[in-house]
Amino acid sequence: MVCTERAYAKLNLTLDILGKRPDGYHDLRMVMQSVDLFDEVSVETRETGGVTVRADLDYLPRNGDNLAVKAALAFFREAGVQPPGLHIQLKKRIPVCAGMAGGSSDGAAVLRALGRLYPMPREALERIGAAVGSDVPYCVRGGTALAEGRGEVLTDLPALPMCHIVLCKPDFPISTPELFRAVKPTRCHPDTAGMLAALKAGDLDGVAHRLYNVFEDFLPRRCQEVREIKSALLDLGALGAAMSGSGPTVFGIFREAGPAQEAAACLARRYRRTYTARPVGPA
Repeated sequence: MVCTERAYAKLNLTLDILGKRPDGYHDLRMVMQSVDLFDEVSVETRETGGVTVRADLDYLPRNGDNLAVKAALAFFREAGVQPPGLHIQLKKRIPVCAGMAGGSSDGAAVLRALGRLYPMPREALERIGAAVGSDVPYCVRGGTALAEGRGEVLTDLPALPMCHIVLCKPDFPISTPELFRAVKPTRCHPDTAGMLAALKAGDLDGVAHRLYNVFEDFLPRRCQEVREIKSALLDLGALGAAMSGSGPTVFGIFREAGPAQEAAACLARRYRRTYTARPVGPA
């Protein structure tokens, strides 16, 4: 039997770091949004063979280091079921190491697929996801949500007003652990309350003006291009722009499709990983 799920990319409309926890993680407060840039994840049950994974990118791990495999094994542990033969096929569209939760979204899609094959409520899938990765519970749920704690404490929010989003990933990675080590106490924080109020009011301008990611304040000098892309998006007409997650992807929000497509075409001359997307609701 084969079950196929879309693994949607996520964006951080806000990202705030509240402090370090005794367990070594950080307490976060983030407003998250799914967009319709997605990987395609197929799960096929077989009689034998354990859990295997293949992707159309040869350099991705094919063992337990792949979050898709980790999620499958966590699901069967929770279900108290010996893992059957299970093959996972990934068709990647979300860039790797981009700050858009591509790996976490793949793992979440595996959990949703298995939850259909071996019925399990979404709340249980989110709980399993928390043991797989901090972004996985949100990726199981999708849509517009406030994420707190490590990212696993979720509150549904009113949907982001329909808009057009340009995403641009420069050709370098940013180390998430390095960024967390660079974070220092700061007086600059997202206006999370204002963001929640703008979403409740359906105020796209209010949302766009409150995009803010504290990681941007601690980027190493070699990542100056992130700021350059953000400035370019604003110059090209974006209502607001920010880096997603630990980067390096930068996104800008546009009200109309035409200006968004023109901005994407302009950025694509220099950055091959440039995309247009729209917000999507819960998975």
